[in-house]
Formats: sequence, C-alpha cells, structure tokens
Amino acid sequence: MQVIISHVNTDFDALASMIAAKKLYPEAQIVITDKQNDAVTQFLNIYRDTLPMMQDRLVDWDQVEELIIVDVAALERTGDYSKQLNRENLTITIYDHHPSKDGDITPEHGRIEPLGAAVTLLIEEIRKQQIPISSFEATIFGLGIYTDTGSFTYAGTTARDLQAASYLMEQGMNLEIIQRFADQMLLPEQQELFNQLFLNTTEYKVDGLNILVAAHEQQKFQGGLSTLTRKLLEMTDADAVLVVVEMQKRVYIIGRASSNRINFLPLLKLWKGGGHEQAGSATIKNGIMAEVLPAVVENMEIILKPAITARDIMTTPVKTLGPKMTIEAAGKLMYRYGHSGFPIVEDGKLLGIISRRDLDKANHHGLGHAPVKGYMSSKIVTIHPETSIEEIQKIMIEHNVGRLPVVENGKLIGILSRTNIIEVLHHKNIETNAVKTEKYEHQLAKRMEEQLPQDIYALLQKISKTASDGNLSVYLIGGIVRDIILGKPNDDVDIVVEGDGIAFAQQLKEGYGGDVLVHESFGTATWEHPSGVKIDVTSSRLEYYERPAALPDVEKSTLREDLERRDFTINAMAIYLTGEKFGEIVDPYLGARDIKQKTIKVLHNLSFVEDPTRIFRAVRFETRFGFKMDNQTESLAVQAMPGIKELSANRILYEMEKMFNEIAPERTIQRLFELGFWQQYDISKQAAASSCIHVKRLKSIYETHSNLGDKNHWFSYFLIPFYKAGQLKQAKQFALTKKEGKLLQEITELTSYVEWRNSSTIAELHQQLKIYSNDAILFMLADETQDFQQFVLSYLEKAQNLPVYLTGADLIKKGLKPSAAFSKILFDLEVAILNNEVASKEMAEQWLEEYLV
Repeated sequence: MQVIISHVNTDFDALASMIAAKKLYPEAQIVITDKQNDAVTQFLNIYRDTLPMMQDRLVDWDQVEELIIVDVAALERTGDYSKQLNRENLTITIYDHHPSKDGDITPEHGRIEPLGAAVTLLIEEIRKQQIPISSFEATIFGLGIYTDTGSFTYAGTTARDLQAASYLMEQGMNLEIIQRFADQMLLPEQQELFNQLFLNTTEYKVDGLNILVAAHEQQKFQGGLSTLTRKLLEMTDADAVLVVVEMQKRVYIIGRASSNRINFLPLLKLWKGGGHEQAGSATIKNGIMAEVLPAVVENMEIILKPAITARDIMTTPVKTLGPKMTIEAAGKLMYRYGHSGFPIVEDGKLLGIISRRDLDKANHHGLGHAPVKGYMSSKIVTIHPETSIEEIQKIMIEHNVGRLPVVENGKLIGILSRTNIIEVLHHKNIETNAVKTEKYEHQLAKRMEEQLPQDIYALLQKISKTASDGNLSVYLIGGIVRDIILGKPNDDVDIVVEGDGIAFAQQLKEGYGGDVLVHESFGTATWEHPSGVKIDVTSSRLEYYERPAALPDVEKSTLREDLERRDFTINAMAIYLTGEKFGEIVDPYLGARDIKQKTIKVLHNLSFVEDPTRIFRAVRFETRFGFKMDNQTESLAVQAMPGIKELSANRILYEMEKMFNEIAPERTIQRLFELGFWQQYDISKQAAASSCIHVKRLKSIYETHSNLGDKNHWFSYFLIPFYKAGQLKQAKQFALTKKEGKLLQEITELTSYVEWRNSSTIAELHQQLKIYSNDAILFMLADETQDFQQFVLSYLEKAQNLPVYLTGADLIKKGLKPSAAFSKILFDLEVAILNNEVASKEMAEQWLEEYLV
C-alpha cells in the first residue's frame, strides 16, 4: 500500500503537495489528519467531497509499504501515527523545501530543494512527465504557492515558484478563489486571540532591529497562529515577531520576519522546531509558558545574523574639497569622478557637503568663480562606522539626505550614499563576512591551488606574506579571476595594491630576487621572478575620459574605484591575496553570477561611449566563452557604434586582430553586422550571409592547407565584408603595414582581373597567378567552385617549394645571349616541373637541350 502524508496543522502548501503527489503516484492514498489550519479547514468544508483523501485513523498502517511525505522531512511532525511508521522495511519518498535539521529522514527517493513552496517541486515533476491537470487542481496548487510565498513577497521565493505559477495560470488557475482563501478575514475566536496577543507584546531592540514578542495562555485550542503572527508583523514596524502561546498542555512558538538578518532556525531547534529562516515554528508537548517564554527572550540574540554596518559598505578613502575651491572647479571634479556630492573639509574638520544640485544652481546664476563654502550644506548628519544598515536607512529617510559622512574619533573615514544602500538591498555582494548574498563559491583558494601552475601559486603565496607583513591590501585582478571561476588556463597575472604598487614591486624584488621594470606614468611595474614568471603590479587606479573615444587619464584610487573602471561585470572581480582572506572573492557587480548565466554586462550606460573598443571586447568574449550580451548591453553597443569612427585605425586593428584570432571568425563577422560595425563603412547588412560563408570557406582552406599562406589570417578575415560589399577602397585606411597594403592591392587586382578564373591548364594558371601571394589567391579561391579550388590548390602546393634547377647563368653557359627569351625559357621550365615532366637538374638540362632544338 502506498500512502501520501504531510505534517500536522496542514496548510495549503501541504494540502496542494499531497494532491500533486497523487498525480505522480495515482495508486497512492492521501491521508490527512484532523489538525489543519483554519483556512484549510474552511476550504475542505466546501471541497472535501471532490478530493480523494481519507482520515489517518482509518488507515491500517501495518499494510503501508511505501510512504510519500510532502512539505516535511521529519516523521515525528506527520502525526501521532508516526511511531508506527518507524520501521526498516518501509520505502520512503520525500518532496520538501525546508532547510534540513536534526531528525530529518534521509529519503531513498524524491527531492529536497530550497524553494518558496514544496508544491513547486511536484509541479515541476508533473510538467516533466506531461501529466495533465484540471483547472481545479491548478487552483489548489496555486493556493499552496501563493500562501507559502506570501504572494511571492517572502525572501525564500524563487524564480521557479513564479514559473510554476505561470504554468498554473495556463492551466486555468482561479485567482478569485485563491484571493478568497489566501487572505481571509479572522474568525471571531481568532480575532479575540489576536487582540490578546496584541495587548501582551514586548518590544526588544537588539542590534538595531525591533523584535516583538507576544505571549498568551488559554485552555481552548485555536488554530491559525501563523496567520495571526503574520498579521502582527504587518500591523507593526517590527523587523520580526515571535508569538508564544500555551494551549492544551502545549506551547507553540511561531516566528515571522521581514528582515533578512533574522534566522529563527537556531532558536526553534532548541525545541526541535524548524521551517524557514524568516518563517518557522516549534511545538513543545507538556510545555509551560513560565519556562518557555523566558528561554525565548534569553536566547533571542541567536536569531540575528551579523549586522551590515557603515564600515562594511562605505566608500573610503573619501575624496574631499577645500572650502575655497571654486564652483566651476568642483563641477569638473564631480564630472571626472562621477560623484553626486563632495564633503568640504578644512584642517581635518568636516565643514559641510556640496551636491551636484548645489553646483548646478550656483552655475545657473553665473557664480562659477565663487568658493564652494558659500553654497554647501553646513547642517551635517554624520554616522558612526558601526551604525547598522537599518539605522542608516532610517536616518536617510528622517533627514532626507542622500549621503552620510562616516566619522570616527572626529575624523572623516568614509562616506555612504544611496547607491551603497541600494547595492546591499538589491543583494550585491559587499566586502564583508557579514553577508553572502550571492549563492556562489566565495572562497577560491583551493581552486587557485588546483588550477594555477604550481610556480605561479607559490609566488602568490609569497605576495600574500609580503602584503601581510606590510599591512597592505593586495588583490589578484583582471581576466585571471574570471578564468579561475571558468576553470580555464590563464598565466597572465595582474595584482592590484591599495597603495604604492611600484614600491610593493620593489619589496618583492628585495624579498625574492628578480628584476622590476617600472612604468612611472601609469603607476605600474612588472616584477620578473628569477624563475622567469612575470607579475604585473598596479596601484589601484581610476580612469576618466575627457571626451568620448579618447584614451583615459589615470590616477590612484581605491579597489572599488579600480573595479568601476573595468569594461564588464565578468572582469570587475578581484581575489584577496592578503592574510586570512587569501582566496576570497570581491565581486561588487555580481560578475560570478553573470559568468554562471553566460552573460556580458557593462558596468554603466556610458561605458561604450567612453571607450567604443569595449564593443569589440564584448564580441570577443562572446565568441571565446559562448556568452551573450544582455539586451541592455547590446542596445548600448548599437547606440555607441557610430563612435567607432572616432578611433584611430591602429586601435581598431589591434582589437580586430584579437577578435579574428578567436576560434569562430564567422561568428565575429556576424555579430559585428548585428551591432552595426560594418555599416559604418558603407557595407550593407545584406552582405552578412555571404561574408560568413566566405570566411568559413577560407578558414577551411587554411585548416586543410596549413602550409600555404601566412600563419596569421586575421587581416584576410577582416577584409572579407569589404570585398563582398564591393567596398575594398574603404579598407585602404586599415592597410597600415606594407604587408597589409600588398595583400589588399593584390585582392583588388584579382577582383577585377578575371582571366585567371578561366585557366584550364597549369601553364595558364602559373602565367596568371605566379606574381601574387598565396594569401591573396586563397582569399579569392574561397569564392570559387569546389573543383576549381582543388585545381588551384594542387597548383599552389606544387608551386609552394618550386625547385630552381636552371638559372640565367646556366643558359649563358649553353651559349645563349641574355634576352627577353630567358624569362620565357625559365617560365616554360617551371611549367614542366609543375607538370612532373622534370624532377632533377639532369632532367632539366636534357629538357633544355630538347627545348632549344
């Protein structure tokens, strides 16, 4: 016998999960206890006759061979009959979405995954097996999802819950019924209990959070405590509510929270309870309120996760202005750094703050020459570095300020803006152990050791020691971080020092030997270890652009500002190399997530305007990694493409060489058409398909005849769209070297000189093509028929190393006088060699004898 069960005090997720399980296990019997929450009881009073279920007291539990448990993983929470099911010969399948805890069963089958609702797991299985469901079943399943996710507002809600709900809508889910049962009015008995709880609340201020504890004792059992707890949370400004109620010799603890800093599970586990971090419960049999309530209050601090403080998320060091700086000069600095305000400091004392709005108003009135002191806000609200993020939000709202200076011992040590707060609220990873917002491997030390060459990893350990000894923050940065996450090889090692990078490189030389090459103007140095390994050492720096497409100006900055200047989120990551944090990822823009999702994103909307070559790098990464620009980034690339023509040909060719040396040049050409690059040079998008075909054919020729032509084919690939569109003249601006100019000239000549295509003999082919390079011939050959290709390729293979058996000197020895006939004789000899008629000097001399007769 198969039986489907769930936990006591059945809620809609448990009910929906049992009915969904019946779809997967049609022979199984749904068994429900008498203890349901009030909303489920009301629902069953109407629909019980349409649902295939039986009461637990009617089941012969000895006959049960297989148990399907849903929305719970602890057998003891399924009811009084659980002891009868604790036997070895029972097959158990579990579908649950709660975090595991002591006492949970390890099932033989099923799925336990962290989702907003357990029924989502079963809906996914139903869809996978293509089992049809009715609109009524879709509605019940919807009740499970909507109630357990708080209509998709609870922190545990996932995209999969929303996808499941979308599927249910397609199957006829009735939202009117869901609204009626998911958000019911309280029954009179519930209202009375709610009033008692409301009157018996105590508020506790713990580490910046407001936690409300409500307690009540009564003899009569009243269900729906979770609903009452949720309503208490909604009616107050508390961050969390704990309800403790004693009824019928049991004490019930229910917790609900709106703050992600709350995790009820450590507290509830003291009484073998469970649930989710922000929504859980525990039941204590034979419990006494006088014992349980003090224990709840005494252990309240264990439900708190470490606070995110101003120190964790502030920007530091702070760029400040002096009070005598002019409005005009301050405006230029604000543009350069992209800030919306600056603190005004004199002799270490904070005088005020000036915002972009203040500057705009002053400039509007023609006061660009005036000092900022006269227009700054001198009423300053400051915070301490240990102020929690919750308190910071309240201060910003209360005082209507967008930035807060962080002051410690009278000294300005940082500044917090709305941007810092928004980043945390939207789950961007910050440099603190207090929060791990992105579900990704934050500690990469082991992966570094396994993946990096042994000598490089050993040097990073030495760098870590030197940084720790000097109390410096040093990071591994750039493409190597991305490739460590991707599991791809990369021995191009760049490190960034928050401090003097050149001085740090000299320290490495003094400590471990080698040489240092200094680039003073850029604040960078290259340390070459005696083993030959080179490490680029850089001071963290900020780049700003005076105008679009210009080369950047550079100055020292913080790591965060250094990462802000990067091209894409996947390249805006760093790895700590200092001390205990060795191997910890710094990922403020969620680059690791984008790597997982194979997405390329710019860091800000003007990224491509400032440096249009980033468009080429985006295409290169798409080709190399199989990634794709997100819609916003691609749109920005298309908008910025006209700026490409502001770049020098050198800068464009530098990027083209890198792109076309990737594994799929045809993909590169296609993407550049899609983004509008070729169109900047009067090449119609209609040439895209033929260009891609041409590059594939040319690439195939190079692969099968690798001995022919140049080893580097990128410039040939680059010329293809110009050739296919009849715009080779436009390509002249890119033929910067003698070699590139010659190739372009030869392709241009062969395009208009069609006689070579009519060659039918080796002699004709040699006559037409001997003056052209193999690369030019192969370029044109990609446009020809297969048979003609083989004919010409056979010729090129023979002509590649054509032996010289006779020269003009040999002809003179034979008594011939130098004349134009020499060229004809030697040409005819080459044709004979190509036709396999002559294979040695002796044969050549005999051929000549016969030729002259």
